[in-house]
Amino acid sequence: MASLVKKTKKPALQPLSFHSHPTMPPPPQTTLSTVLHLVLFLLLSSTTTAISTSQDTSDLEQDCTNKWIHIRDLPPQFNLDLLKNCSEYPLFDNFCSYLSNHGLGQKTYNDSHSWYRTDPFMLELIFHRRMLEYPCLTSDPNLANAIYLPYYAGLDSLKYLFGPAVNSSFLHGLDLFHYLAHQDSESIWHKNFGHDHFLVMARPAWDFCQPLSNDPPIFGTSLLELPEFYNVTMLTFEARAFPWQEIAIPYPTSFHPSNLALFEAWINRLRRTRRSTLMLFAAGGGISANPNVRRSIRLECDNSTNVSLNGSITMKYAKLCEFVDCSNGICEHDPIRFMKPMLQASFCLQPPGDTPTRRSTFDGILAGCIPVFFEELSAKKQYKWHLPEEKYEEFSVFIPKEEVVFKGLKILDVLMSIPRAEVRRMREKVLEMIPRVMYRKHGSSLGLRSKKDAFDIAIDGTLQRIKSRLEDSA
Repeated sequence: MASLVKKTKKPALQPLSFHSHPTMPPPPQTTLSTVLHLVLFLLLSSTTTAISTSQDTSDLEQDCTNKWIHIRDLPPQFNLDLLKNCSEYPLFDNFCSYLSNHGLGQKTYNDSHSWYRTDPFMLELIFHRRMLEYPCLTSDPNLANAIYLPYYAGLDSLKYLFGPAVNSSFLHGLDLFHYLAHQDSESIWHKNFGHDHFLVMARPAWDFCQPLSNDPPIFGTSLLELPEFYNVTMLTFEARAFPWQEIAIPYPTSFHPSNLALFEAWINRLRRTRRSTLMLFAAGGGISANPNVRRSIRLECDNSTNVSLNGSITMKYAKLCEFVDCSNGICEHDPIRFMKPMLQASFCLQPPGDTPTRRSTFDGILAGCIPVFFEELSAKKQYKWHLPEEKYEEFSVFIPKEEVVFKGLKILDVLMSIPRAEVRRMREKVLEMIPRVMYRKHGSSLGLRSKKDAFDIAIDGTLQRIKSRLEDSA
């Protein structure tokens, strides 16, 4: 299929390039033996890492002050066993092929160095794998500043959302609570009643906040409505407007470099890329007859060829607007469909869809494309650890969707009014944000580990949040 990175003799120095292979068949599905091999590796890695990183050395203690994390030893029914059911939810997807490379998915092409067919719903597995190499693990929960629960909440929710337990969604998470509270001989849970615990949920929070009183149930589970988990910090793709326990962290994209040279080669390519398109919209939808921002964007993009421009704009942009149709999920595991046009665009439009946030926001940032938001819940009120709220005007554009849909404001007019020098400054800020929103590959080189990525920032934020909550509860 398509490849995002072309192999060269000196990948660290040569620019990365795209090439496509549209006639190649789709990647083969991961077999059960591959899944079992992954399960075995995770089990062995968990034991080895916990022992090796709990060694007492003065240097390590100094580096890990207030950063010690203990990984709870959960029965496999809460994580690894869930991977065995990868083909049992046809209404959702057969996600067996996305389990390879510890959740990163298969490479986009055999010679690809950094690009994978990553499914965002595999973040729980990706995060677990990265936790196993976290440098400040301790096998003693009494010495830990935080407790990580390797519970694949999103994967466990599938049986309530698409499987046999669809009418019992209020039960989601109760088995885990009973294990933590009643089978915990060391009282790890009771020590702080969950205030020091955290887990990852690879779905928007809206999928977990169905009221317990709903009968019959609607789509979603009630995990976030269970009082038993009110004290636990939940890391999820998208938080509610007034979250009590959840914090939003970036969607995983397809870019997972393993060393600093590959990362810097990509950044250098972004700086050299000629942006021949003013704005790009990569998405599905927008065909409804009812007024909405996606429909307005589609109509404006379709009519953009009829817009008269002054000479300076015409010289800079060969195309005013490009629409990349990603209907029916065709772009989800084929990043070349949207990354190549994103590389050629100055601005990437990020309107809300079924929920306010989009993975495309982070795809666009990785392409050096300045994001254009239409409501604050799409990013500004979500990713405060990774995209600091006070910096949004430096790297993004905000256009209220009501102005576009009901007052006839043209997006092209807004974007064309931004001076070129300001566009260049904004793009440079976008490039600076890239390390903060990417998930580098597990086992990456020391040089790349010096740049904090989305995982590192999520851990730092979680530790600080837990510290504050423990101080408040005390």
